[in-house]
Amino acid sequence: MTQIMNWLGFGPSDLRAPLIGRVGEMQELEKALEAVRTRRETRVVTVLGAAGVGKSRLVHDFLSKLRTSKEQWLRTFRGSARDLNAAYGIFGRVLRGRFGLVEGMDEEAAKAQVRNQVAGVLDDRKVGDVAFFLGQLMELTFEGSPLTKAVIEDPLEARLLRRSVFKSFLEADALKTPLCLVFEDLDAAHDDSLDLLRFLLDSLSGPIMVICVARNELLSRHEDWAQQGGARHRVVELGPLSEIDAASMMEALLAPCGEPPTQLVDAACQLAGGNPLLLEQMVRIFHDTGVLEEEDALAETPVWKVHLDKLETVRLPLTVDDAVQARISALTTAERVLLERAACMGSVFWLGALVVLERLDRQPPDLWSAADDTDERQIREVLNELVERDYVLKLPDSTFPGDEEYVFKHNLERERIAKLTPASGARRFHEAIADWLEHQWDVRTHEEYLAMLATHRERAGAQRLAALAYMDAGDVARGRYATAKAYDYYRKGLDLLTDSYPQRRMDAYHHLGDVLQQLGRTEESLVAFREMLRIAYQLNLKAKGGAAHNRIGRLYREIGSLDDASRHLGTGLALFEAVHDERGIASSLDDIGKLYWLRGEYTKALEPLRTGLMMRRRLGDRRSIALSLNNVGLALQDSGEFKQALEAFEQALQIRREIGDLVGAIITLNNLGTVAQDQGATDQALKMFSDALAMAREIGDRNRVALLLANIGEVYYAMNNAPEAIRVLKESQELAEESGDKIGLADALRRLGMAYMLQQDIARARDCISRAVDIFAAVRSKVHLGSALRTLGEVTAAGGWGAEHTMKARDYLLRAIAIFEECGNESELARSLKSYAEFLTKAQDLGDPAKLAEEARLMRERADEIFARMAQPKS
Repeated sequence: MTQIMNWLGFGPSDLRAPLIGRVGEMQELEKALEAVRTRRETRVVTVLGAAGVGKSRLVHDFLSKLRTSKEQWLRTFRGSARDLNAAYGIFGRVLRGRFGLVEGMDEEAAKAQVRNQVAGVLDDRKVGDVAFFLGQLMELTFEGSPLTKAVIEDPLEARLLRRSVFKSFLEADALKTPLCLVFEDLDAAHDDSLDLLRFLLDSLSGPIMVICVARNELLSRHEDWAQQGGARHRVVELGPLSEIDAASMMEALLAPCGEPPTQLVDAACQLAGGNPLLLEQMVRIFHDTGVLEEEDALAETPVWKVHLDKLETVRLPLTVDDAVQARISALTTAERVLLERAACMGSVFWLGALVVLERLDRQPPDLWSAADDTDERQIREVLNELVERDYVLKLPDSTFPGDEEYVFKHNLERERIAKLTPASGARRFHEAIADWLEHQWDVRTHEEYLAMLATHRERAGAQRLAALAYMDAGDVARGRYATAKAYDYYRKGLDLLTDSYPQRRMDAYHHLGDVLQQLGRTEESLVAFREMLRIAYQLNLKAKGGAAHNRIGRLYREIGSLDDASRHLGTGLALFEAVHDERGIASSLDDIGKLYWLRGEYTKALEPLRTGLMMRRRLGDRRSIALSLNNVGLALQDSGEFKQALEAFEQALQIRREIGDLVGAIITLNNLGTVAQDQGATDQALKMFSDALAMAREIGDRNRVALLLANIGEVYYAMNNAPEAIRVLKESQELAEESGDKIGLADALRRLGMAYMLQQDIARARDCISRAVDIFAAVRSKVHLGSALRTLGEVTAAGGWGAEHTMKARDYLLRAIAIFEECGNESELARSLKSYAEFLTKAQDLGDPAKLAEEARLMRERADEIFARMAQPKS
């Protein structure tokens, strides 16, 4: 009886059912915990189930056991996604708990506390950078460092770096004392939060237990959720209680009755259908309808009297909706009116806003006394009664300093109450709430508050004000690299702001196109940049028009539409030149040079690349200087100018390391690896590629992981290690297909074909190479097409399928040689000449063997001459 009373508290407002019928599910949590404790390995458990089925209760009891055990070896931090507007709000709550920050805390004091605690976990030199990135998740703004200032202009790189920093901090923190991270209501979490969480589930290491709690809808959005984290992830699905377990729970809830009558237990179980939350609700309904009566509200041990005669006469609810309606019907007029106003704010509401709504139709007194708080006291009295009766809960801290914050206990009740408010009255309430919010602390710098403000403006019918608030929220979200959430805000704002504020719409389309590009939604991104271009043209803003054309050109270049890219990049350059915009001109020249390089026109590429580099040196932008140096190095490398290429790459790598540009460092390490590969230094190439791959995996850059795997696969091919080459190239192919990278996919297929050929699997080799040729031809990339044709010629020749295929092989190889001669790509030309020479020595049905041997000798000599020239540093 004592244990049951501990669960129940002292009255119906404190009802809580004991945990019954969840032995197997509890054991899954305990097994995961044991692995964290003994093996010091990360374990993940996802608890799924319908509303009210007992998910949170299972986790609560599990954590309660930990708190009451003698060994205090695990620290637990929780975050819920329910009723959060901020993209990363669930992580913000976890981190605020970790650092001991409370709502309304002075921002400078909060930042000092974070810095001190981060310093206790990490090396001092890392504290500033870690605090900066963790602060973004908590909406705390820390001063930037050279590293953060370097990456802040590249949202993709910054987002990748932040999640790497977050992961590393959690792992370092767990080494001191193991962690348990609980993420609740994930079915309501935004995609940005889920993307970050998925990364953590896959990559966290060390003594960390992660518990994810969600309704089954999570699997509808993310069908592969159970696969996240692999074998260390267990999914526990909670169903309704059995009839026996439901009856046992109801008997426990009715323990203050002594021996509860069977009729009472059966009536409750019939409605609840095995749902623990509804069983608790039935006890409250029994009290509200007089079936149960508390004999002495002040008694230490509650005793309830049962009126079975009333059970026969009252209308008990037959459905969940009936149960909710019964609770609402028990409200007084004052309670119902207050809850209607609170429901307009959402699941969370504030006393200060309720006072504003109470005074909407009141005239001020002649003299407003600061001591007159009559209406505030009356509202607080009603709230206290509602807390006692389990309708709302008062939170220990308030978001807004000096206020009181409350939350609805049951969302179904809030939703039903919200429907009671007439539409005209609701619009007035939303307008007043928005006006009140405008004057609260730090609203304009917090994504969650801005989104709340925008929502109330929209519901009040103030569309323009709502649109501007949504766009402000988008800017804040984009600044925190919450791209999916930023997209939502920009889209809402632009939909509401159809024909006014052209400057704001133009900027919003620019930012919208940017986040869409990061999300991989290329077609939609093109539409956004074209809208930006349209407004810039109408306002005669040439620099903005140049920026729009450049962004469109880059998108076309990325998807392989090189002719379209050329037209837009050239137009952007002309617009920047018309207004003497040096940064814009330098950027355009660099983009155009890279386009020439992709086409294999290396001499043409070097001129704009070097001019852009010179301008960027004059402007002093080190990040841009490193980018230009890297692009110059690429063009020099493919021209066979290895000494100058190495110098450019090494300068770029030094700058990128100094400014903390991790993505840039990965790119340059990859380029240095390709130089080593061209010079035949396979061991050095493998080391460069492997170092870059480790960095790319660490920050989760899947596109560059795919590229590096392809390069590593080719090194294994050069080492005659076909099985290892095929393994890594298949992974590269899968990643490129997932990301929609056509050139990356075709390149992986070409190299995979080479590896299959090494195993004498000619059929698979030909299939891979044919697919690669088709893709390269479609995107009009000469260098890639030439490489694919050479490999296709080698595969076709190796097939031994007769004279017709021998002629085809010769044609493929000669086409490859012609492409590389036209491009001036000496390294690929030499490879193609050597391949053609080997083909001629083996061809038996192409004519006079003596003539074929002489032609092969000439081709081999020409290839050797090029290889010798490339091996010697050029002046």
